[in-house]
Amino acid sequence: KPMMNGKGRNFMKKIVKIHTEYIKLGQLLKMINEIGNGAEAKAYLEEFDVYVNDELENRRGRKIYPNYIVKIRDLEICIESE
Repeated sequence: KPMMNGKGRNFMKKIVKIHTEYIKLGQLLKMINEIGNGAEAKAYLEEFDVYVNDELENRRGRKIYPNYIVKIRDLEICIESE
């Protein structure tokens, strides 16, 4: 469902389930098909604003844990443990 955030942008909500304690931001980008491989993560993060829990993030190695919210372009991704 589209959801409005405080800045007036529409976000599509998506849930990503992880099997480990955390995943790295670069791995998440690959899981949701924003990049083809890990080597593309750095360039992607330089080109697009990615927010982790409403903080701008540019490190592909940032650890993403369950209950984190990641916003990428028009996606709001909720991380859940499986």
